[in-house]
Amino acid sequence: MKWMIASDIHGSAGFCRQMLARFDEERADRLLLLGDILYHGPRNDLPEGYAPREVAELLNARREKLLCVRGNCDAEVDQMVLNFPILADYAVLTAGERLVYATHGHRYGPANPPPLSPGDILLSGHTHIPECREENGILFLNPGSVSLPKNQSSNSYLTLSEGVFALHDLSGKVLSEYRLSR
Repeated sequence: MKWMIASDIHGSAGFCRQMLARFDEERADRLLLLGDILYHGPRNDLPEGYAPREVAELLNARREKLLCVRGNCDAEVDQMVLNFPILADYAVLTAGERLVYATHGHRYGPANPPPLSPGDILLSGHTHIPECREENGILFLNPGSVSLPKNQSSNSYLTLSEGVFALHDLSGKVLSEYRLSR
């Protein structure tokens, strides 16, 4: 199964369309969204193409392919216009024999990880900065932001296929890869 992992759309319809085009081109089976879907938040400027209602329509059309967790900018009122669940603070998945803890990153993240064991993976967004690092046997991955990249990073997303996490920009170019050892 191939996964596409993205975060921090923040209501940008244009970047959401680009992300969904990449999802189709990647031929991924599922799209995991790590929160901050519709609202831009008080600390961010409005993203280019800000149209949260349109983002809701675009994502609702793909609801059977989506798995989402709640970001700090997501609220119950957002759930009222989305036809798929977004209000879970985390999801626990597996990648081969590894546990994958997927969360937005504002509560649990690399600086404050949930209880994890060596070999586990923490997927989080929130910072808008892509990251791939291993510390104490735990792999920390961040896909960056689809619409509001920070720290001179690219608009980006991750894929997971056949034990390889790959960071891509929105043109599909692979920026880095990490192969799971087990």
